[in-house]
Amino acid sequence: MRALFLCLILASLGLCQSGRSDDQTSILWIYVDDMSDWLGCYGDTLAETPHLDALAKEGVRFERAFMPSPVCSTTRSALITGTMQTTHSLHHHRTMIKVDLPEDMLTIPELFKKAGYLTFNEAKDDYNFSRSRNNLYTGATEWQRPNEKSFRSGGDNFGWLSQLKGRRFFGQIQLGGGKIGGETGQRYPVPSRVDAAQVKVPPYYPDDPVFRNAIARHYEQIAITDESVGQIIAELKTNDLYDSTAIFFFTDHGSPLPRDKQFLYDGGLKVPLIVRFPDGSKRKTVRDDLVNGIDIPATSLGIAGIPIPDYVEGHDLFADDYQPQTHVIGARDRCGIAVDRIRTVRTDEYRYIKNYQTDRAFYQAQYRDRHASIKRLRELYAADELNELQAHYHQAETRPIEELYHLPSDPHQINNLAGNSDHADALAQHRDLLKQWQEQTDDKGAYPASQAELKAVYDHAKGKVEAPEYNFLK
Repeated sequence: MRALFLCLILASLGLCQSGRSDDQTSILWIYVDDMSDWLGCYGDTLAETPHLDALAKEGVRFERAFMPSPVCSTTRSALITGTMQTTHSLHHHRTMIKVDLPEDMLTIPELFKKAGYLTFNEAKDDYNFSRSRNNLYTGATEWQRPNEKSFRSGGDNFGWLSQLKGRRFFGQIQLGGGKIGGETGQRYPVPSRVDAAQVKVPPYYPDDPVFRNAIARHYEQIAITDESVGQIIAELKTNDLYDSTAIFFFTDHGSPLPRDKQFLYDGGLKVPLIVRFPDGSKRKTVRDDLVNGIDIPATSLGIAGIPIPDYVEGHDLFADDYQPQTHVIGARDRCGIAVDRIRTVRTDEYRYIKNYQTDRAFYQAQYRDRHASIKRLRELYAADELNELQAHYHQAETRPIEELYHLPSDPHQINNLAGNSDHADALAQHRDLLKQWQEQTDDKGAYPASQAELKAVYDHAKGKVEAPEYNFLK
C-alpha cells in the first residue's frame, strides 16, 4: 500500500517520465539514526556488513568523519542547512519553539529543488526550524511523511524507487540504525546475532550483562541496517539508477549507549561516511583527513554542480582546491530536559572539551533514564559498585571545566591531561581554536535560552525537571 501510495503521488506530479541525460547526476543520502562505525570496512571483525563493505570498496571511505552534534535533531538541523547548529539557534534538542531561518537562506533540498531536481525525504527529518516541508520537498508533505513502523523495525519495500527512473533527484532515505527495535538497551535482554561474550566493553562502562547485551544488540542493529542498504542498492540497480546516482552513507551520531549519544567524545561524534560516485570508478580510496558532517551538504552540491552559497559553512570534500581541515568542532546543548552546554575541538592528535555547566553531573535526569543501560548504571552507582572512572559521570563535583585527551595513547579518552604541564601548549592551542570559532560564528549557545522556550520544555515534561534554569517556573 505504501509503495502504491508513493507511486500515485509521483504519477500525479508527472514524475514518471523518462529522458535523463548522461550529465544528470542524482544524489542519494542514506541517513541512519544513532549508529557507530562498527562496520567490517572500518576494521570491526564482529560486524556483518557485506553490503556496506562492498559500497566502500567502490567509493571513498572516510576514516575520520565527525558530526557537529551527538544527538539527532541538532545534527539533522545542521546538515540540512549546511551550517553548524549553533549559527542559527538550532542547537537545543529538541527546540520546543521552532526557529525561523533567514528568509534568504535556502536549505539544501530547496537549493536542489531550485536547480530543477526532484527532492524527497522518506521518513524522519527532525528539524529545529519552522519552514513548510512543501518548500523543501517536491509535491506534498507525503514525500517526507514518517513511516515509524519501517523506520523502527528495519527493512522496507524500496520498490517505490522505480518511480525515480528518468528523473534527476536529491533524496534522503532514513534508516533506524540504533533505534531499530527500540533504542539499544531499552529492554534487557534483547537478541543479537553477535554473542555478548564476544564484545569488548570500554573501560568507562562496567563489564556487566546489561552492557554486554546492549553492545551486542547494536551489532544486530548495524547488520539489519546493512541489509536495508543492500535492498536499496538492489532497487537502484534494477531501475538503472545506480550508475547515475552519487550515494552518501552516513549516520547522525554514534551509538545510543550512555557516554556515546549526547556527549562529545569520539564515541558520540565519530560516524561512518562512505561516498560512491555515480560511475563507480572515480576516487576509490580511503581518506583519513578530518571531516565535519556539514561538509556532506556542500559536497553534495559540488558533485551536482550547484553553486554553494556563502552561508554554507561546510567544505566540498572533492573540490579541486580543497585543503584538509586542521580541526573540526562539535557542540552539545540542552537534550530534552537536561540543560547543558559543551564544546569540543578535534585535531589530529587531541580532543579538547570545554564544559560550561560544571554544577551538574554528566548523566543528568532526562528521557534516556528509561533505558536499561542507564537504569543499570544508576543501580550500580547507588550500590557503590562502579569504579572511580565509571562513577564520576554521576557526580557534579567531579566534572572538570576542561578536558584534553591525547588520542594516539588514549583512544577511549579517559585520561584527562588538561592539568598536565607537558601538554600545556596543546591545551592553549585548542582553547584558542575554540575561542576563534565561537567569535567568528557567534555561537548562539552563549546566550541563555528564553523563558518562553524553557517554559515550553517544562510544560512538555509536566514539571518533572531538575536543572536550576527552570526554577522561575516552580
